[in-house]
This record gives sequence, C-alpha cells and structure tokens, in this order.
Amino acid sequence: MLIAGDLSRPKHTPWRARELSVESGGKKRFCLVLVKPSHYDDDGYVIQWFRSPIPSTSLAALYGLAQDCADRRVLGPDVEIDVHAFDETNTRIRCDRLAAMIDAAGAGMVMLVGVQSNQFPRALDLATTLRKRDIPVAIGGFHVSGTLSMLDDADPDLKCATAMGVSLFAGEAEGRLERVLQDADAGALAPLYNFMDDLPGIDGTPIPLLAAETVRRTAGGVTSFDAGRGCPFQCSFCTIINVQGRKSRRRSPADVEKIVRLNYAEGMHSFFITDDNFARNKDWEPILDRLIYLREVEKLNIGFIIQVDTLCHRLPNFIEKCARAGVRRVFIGLENINPDNLLGAKKRQNKITEYREMLLAWKAARVGDHRSPSNVAGGVGAHLSERMATLLHDRSYQDRASPPGFGGSQRGQRVVLAHLVQGQHRFREDAPARMRVSATQVPPRSTTWLPDRAGLALLSEVSHRDRRESGALDLAVSAAAAPLSAHQT
Repeated sequence: MLIAGDLSRPKHTPWRARELSVESGGKKRFCLVLVKPSHYDDDGYVIQWFRSPIPSTSLAALYGLAQDCADRRVLGPDVEIDVHAFDETNTRIRCDRLAAMIDAAGAGMVMLVGVQSNQFPRALDLATTLRKRDIPVAIGGFHVSGTLSMLDDADPDLKCATAMGVSLFAGEAEGRLERVLQDADAGALAPLYNFMDDLPGIDGTPIPLLAAETVRRTAGGVTSFDAGRGCPFQCSFCTIINVQGRKSRRRSPADVEKIVRLNYAEGMHSFFITDDNFARNKDWEPILDRLIYLREVEKLNIGFIIQVDTLCHRLPNFIEKCARAGVRRVFIGLENINPDNLLGAKKRQNKITEYREMLLAWKAARVGDHRSPSNVAGGVGAHLSERMATLLHDRSYQDRASPPGFGGSQRGQRVVLAHLVQGQHRFREDAPARMRVSATQVPPRSTTWLPDRAGLALLSEVSHRDRRESGALDLAVSAAAAPLSAHQT
C-alpha cells in the first residue's frame, strides 16, 4: 500500500464548525456523500435518465462499506457518520446542496466513486466546484486505477485533480475506507491512496447495499452486487485484469444469500451480478443452489442478470441451474467471429465452433430476451440465438464478415487508452480551457474496430429477417464490406 505525500499540496482546512454541530447528547456528525458521476454527451450536456438502465455496483459497494464504518464508529464513539448515495445518471447533482449538507454537519467529504474514463471529465468538473467551497473530495474508480496501473503518471488529468487538492484512490476500498475517513476528519487527506499492489479478499466483508429509494430510480428497480472479482483470462482489450487482477476473489455463498435476502426484504427483486465472468466463479454452483432454494422452496420472486464466457455451456448443469435460479438475461463476450482476430486479442478461450452450441443451449433453457448484439453480445433471445447460431454455422460468412486485424496487443491497448484520455473532452463546448482538445489533435479511431462493428450490425439486421435467402445474405455481406474497404484504402 502506498500513501503519497506532497508538502506543497494545499491542505484541507480543519472543520472549524464542528463544535456548532454538537447535539444535546454530545454527538458529533460527519457527512459522507457518495456520488456516481454521469458523463457528457457530444454537446456538453450531462446525460441523465428518469430511470437509469444500469445500477452502479461501485456505489452499492461503497455504501455498504461506509455503513459498516458508521456502525463501528471508526471516527470515535462520539461521532456519527451520515452516509448519502447519489447516482448522477438518474439524479440531478447540485454541488451547492452537497456543500450545505456537509457544512450543516460540521465535517464531511464527497467521494466520486466508480468513475470510468468517459466520466472523469464530469468528475473533475464536480470536484472543481466543490473544492472552491473547500469541501474535501476524493475520486476513485476504473479510470484512476486503470491509468495508474497501465500508464503510470501519463494522465495529465490525474495531475490536474491532485493540484486542485483532490485525493485519488486506486484499488479497492475493503479494509481501507476507514483510513480515508479518518484522514478526512483530521483535515489531512493524502493526495494518493494506491492499493493496486494489495487487492483484498472480499469473503466476509461488508456486503454491497443501496437504499430502496435509490434502487427504484433504475429501470425495473434493478440493484447490483459482485459475487467475485478478477478474471483468469488475458484478453488484451479488457480492463478487468489490469484493475481487479487475474486471481479470483469471491464472496461466500452465504454472503450472496444475505445480499439477496436483505434487498428482498426492502422490496427489491431484480439483481445484476456484475462479475465479469460468473461462470469462472469457483463457487457458482453453491451460489446457484442457494438461489434455487430461495425460488423453489421459499417461493421468492427473484431474477438475475449475469455475464459469462462462450464456454459456460461446457460446465455440467451450469445453464440449467442458472435458469432455475432465475437468470433472465445473459451478457456473453462473443467479441468476434474471426478466429485470427480472437487470437490477436488473446481471447483464446473463445472458439467460434462452440458459439452455435452455446447459443442454442441458452435458447433451450429459455433464458434472455434481449435482441441487440453488440461487441459483447447482450442477452440471448430465442429468435436471435437461433438465427445467430445459423449464421455462425456458415464458415464462409465468418470469413467474409470480419477481416483479420481486429486483435490488439498490450501496447495497442495502452495506445487506445491514451487516445481516450487525450480525446474525451473534444466535443464539449463548456469544457475548461485546460482540457479543450481540437479534433485535429486527436488520433483517428482505429480502423480495425470498424469491420467488427459492421459484422455485428449485419448480424443484427439478418437476425430480424427470418426469410432472407442465402443469395441475399451474400449481397448484404458485400454491401457491408464495401465502405470498409474504401475506408481502409
């Protein structure tokens, strides 16, 4: 664990108002505000939804950890910690109101959690406003952890955040959050908390949890949790192995059951298990057995979304037990239907000869109803799986739909991430001057992404036309390939 210090960095002002917040019982208060930032659209507007589509596991994890810190009185027996969680994708964030909440408590901080690369510009803007009010701010998430893991100190935005007095958190917060809260309460937050070389176990740790009113702001009232972290594979384009590592760390089946029961008691029945590959969780079977018991014996009306790999159907009873446990939708990392591209991306575990059998296995289990394939094919609807399986059976289509060259090396992955870091502000009209980057300064998007997208778009088109003749399919493939050839020349 590394806690970096910088004597030239502005110190947070000690909380002069704390004595004003002492209640008659002699209790003091510390207000912790957790915010999951959204991101900007191409015109510089914050993207928000009346009901956001995907719940934030990071927000749920930090909320559970913070509540545990509050219960344990980590700031002292006379200090109460008030925890508030907001997801900007479905809630308007007003920095003046957040600052007022902390000022009223006499002490506190704002944590911008789960921040991804496309959300980091918004996180910086929120942090700038809060720091002008002398509110302690910390930023964590995949962007901070990923850039420190892959690019070292190459991201100027991280330096910008540190310069304005924002603390950065890299790694995972289990067992570490109380140290950050204690430093904030003392007015001595470190510029960087870096735990990337010391990833914790999560068995027996406080469980992810969100208040019911927060969950109800997602479509379908879906909440989320991770049953495990890390992935054993080496796909060159994936951030999971760079942030969560390749060692499998997992919650116990008892913890998973506890998460489901506590949420169910609050009226939440739908869950997104956000493991990058639930099929590689070594406890997948005892976890599913417990969920099956809840559904079939206790008659709990619960449903799940999971993510798996393309070889999950080879695990005995995996798909059948998923269906019985209430899995309703599955995200499957097909990535590509060209074996050369898969090899280039180090996705050796994907065998296109297995796709047909795998898709039809999910269809037979009647799991999934999402019909929009993407770079990670989402959902396996009966109609889609049948048509896609038929297409994947035609090797001539596989060869023509996606020319080789998609695969990315580790160096290529770093280049792409560096391009994202440089170009993520280019369309924002209201971006701070220090972040404005003209379109001519941003390297063009790699043309090797285009064939794969076109092939998947073609799959989407064909999957909705059951009566397309083989000759028409050939014409469609040629039509899709023409603009790609012109672009590459």
